[in-house]
Amino acid sequence: MSTLQCLSPVDGSLYVERPLASESEIRAVLDAAARAQPFWRNTPVADRIALVRKAVEIFTERKEQLGPELTWMMGRPIRFASGEILGFAERANTMADIAEAALADIRLPEKEGFERFIRREPLGISFVIAPWNYPYLTAVNAVVPSLLAGNVVLLKHSAQTPLCAERMVEVFAEAGLPTGVLQYLHLSHGNTERLISAPEVDHVAFTGSVPGGAMVERVAAGRFIHVGLELGGKDPAYIREDAELGASVASAVDGAFFNSGQSCCGIERLYVHERLFDAVVERAAALIGEYRLGRPDDPDTTLGPLVRTAAADFVRGQVDEALSAGARAHIDPVTFPADRPGTPYLAPQLLTEVNHEMRVMREESFGPVLGVQPVRDDDEAIALMNDSDFGLTAAIYSTDLEAAKAIGDRLQTGTVFLNRCDYLDPALAWTGVKKSGRGCTLSSVGYEHLTRPKSFHLKKRP
Repeated sequence: MSTLQCLSPVDGSLYVERPLASESEIRAVLDAAARAQPFWRNTPVADRIALVRKAVEIFTERKEQLGPELTWMMGRPIRFASGEILGFAERANTMADIAEAALADIRLPEKEGFERFIRREPLGISFVIAPWNYPYLTAVNAVVPSLLAGNVVLLKHSAQTPLCAERMVEVFAEAGLPTGVLQYLHLSHGNTERLISAPEVDHVAFTGSVPGGAMVERVAAGRFIHVGLELGGKDPAYIREDAELGASVASAVDGAFFNSGQSCCGIERLYVHERLFDAVVERAAALIGEYRLGRPDDPDTTLGPLVRTAAADFVRGQVDEALSAGARAHIDPVTFPADRPGTPYLAPQLLTEVNHEMRVMREESFGPVLGVQPVRDDDEAIALMNDSDFGLTAAIYSTDLEAAKAIGDRLQTGTVFLNRCDYLDPALAWTGVKKSGRGCTLSSVGYEHLTRPKSFHLKKRP
């Protein structure tokens, strides 16, 4: 196929069609990036920061245009869509705030007759592969700090959200970014692999599925380049006996069902102290029942379709298997008239009497379903939370800060939340363990993965 086609989950219509990049176009983009990189790496950090801030300002001004495009490309309800633009701005501005300090030379204690320091050098050309579920938020994690660090960037977005790459490049060009510093490509799978293996590429940042991450590692093997992988999760939450019930349930439900559950750090498993279990399930079912499933371009809709019918069918399959194995459903799909098999429109579901033998508690669902299990104590909760191939985030609900810290120390995860979930603070390192990936974006630590250290050991006199 020589074209990219974005079929909208709203109604199945063709929303965007673009030609895939040809061999000559890919070559031209690589050559432009190689020409731009020496100039950009020597551009003062303060100038890079000013340019990024200008781009963010323009980007934010266009949120009312960009939000509806997101709705039609990937199905998020229109009432929530433009919020992603504000999240983009928060992350970009935070990374700009800390750039000078994070990228400054590391000065060592005085040593007579010597000057010693460690300089952070940009890697060169960064290839960023971004997904469709939060196409701006996932891209900004790598694109903006990479630019601030002095790298040039090639951006490939999912075929479901191609306009996002185009809009980002447009805005940065309007802000004054020099030619060749940020470019996009619409690529076939084969040419994506070829770009990863291109000798000009010095860094790959991939957000997506575990098989996609395995592909990146396989293709990059033996090149000795920096590779960052963010591969999703099966994130758990734990409501302790001392938790504030109302706020905890509301937070966990929102974390499970916002964006129709299509979040790598959304809550997919919930463990509840046995004394609170019935009350939590009752409250959760009531909150889930308040969602309105429908066309995402309707401002009253709070739960949109999944990105495609196959994704909805996958979740339906997990739920059906769990029910046949003894799970109990607490939501009647009939109460969501828009739920229709054979379409991306899927009613939310809350399951109890589940266990870790069921796929719905083991495999990433990436949809509007939440399994809930009772636990006796912290030890049982920790064991179940860690019983996963993934480790992106974990949420604890408790009024005991010290207990939460102690539990967090025992969890195999990249981020530990207390009394919140499904949120990325750009001042903190964003990272995963196990099949959730490797590497780090955001925070000052993220800059370490976008630069290489060069040591200067200077003897002042022969």
